[in-house]
Amino acid sequence: MQPKLSVITIVYNNVKDIERTMLSVLNQTYKNIEYIVIDGNSSDGTAELIGKYKDRLAKFVSENDKGIYDAMNKGLALATGDYVLFMNSGDEIYAPETVEEVFASAPSGDIYYGETEMFDADWHSLGQRRHEAPEKFDWHSFKYGMNVSHQAIYIKRSLTEPYDLQYKYSADIDWILKAAKKSSNIVNTHLYVAKYLVGGMSKQKHWESLKERFKILSHYYGLIPNVINHVFIAINLGMYYIKHRRTND
Repeated sequence: MQPKLSVITIVYNNVKDIERTMLSVLNQTYKNIEYIVIDGNSSDGTAELIGKYKDRLAKFVSENDKGIYDAMNKGLALATGDYVLFMNSGDEIYAPETVEEVFASAPSGDIYYGETEMFDADWHSLGQRRHEAPEKFDWHSFKYGMNVSHQAIYIKRSLTEPYDLQYKYSADIDWILKAAKKSSNIVNTHLYVAKYLVGGMSKQKHWESLKERFKILSHYYGLIPNVINHVFIAINLGMYYIKHRRTND
């Protein structure tokens, strides 16, 4: 029997991109998908556009929230799938057959992950993320950076916890690491599984996001090792920027 996937999209005032994201989910060839959309009480026509597809959604909520991770927690609380995937407004599942290919890559994984392609505001490809997905992934894998993006990881719902709302910009790192620590069967699909729109909240609040990330990684890896790891992160970032004139994070 096909596992049930809960795809959760959160959005606030993004009428420009939300339909593209939704269609990437609704047009999947994989049929056992529960699609949940959480809107933060948008005022720009986003909620009305989502309403066009309401009969194809498992749940649609439009109300005020306390920020991005509070909205994600609302979606997670409504999810009933065997696995969860967050595909936020502006991002896309890579291709119509992607979900089918992910679950066909191996049976009964705790986590499935893959590569992400980056896109600019005009939806021009920027290529692969600077942090390539590792051949093998576990909770130690983020020590040199978040090398699996939030949009490119399918996690068994029973392994997840609510996002920690003390973090406003980088709680997804903490959330993934918590699940990874509980996982014994993590599957590299060796596929491109997501398209990511650069310039989200973590970019808009870049310094605050970096400080949160440092705090989270120090918690998991220790302060001194994390400081040393960040020296290597800085060197790798500098070398990549010199070569490509962009960071592709």
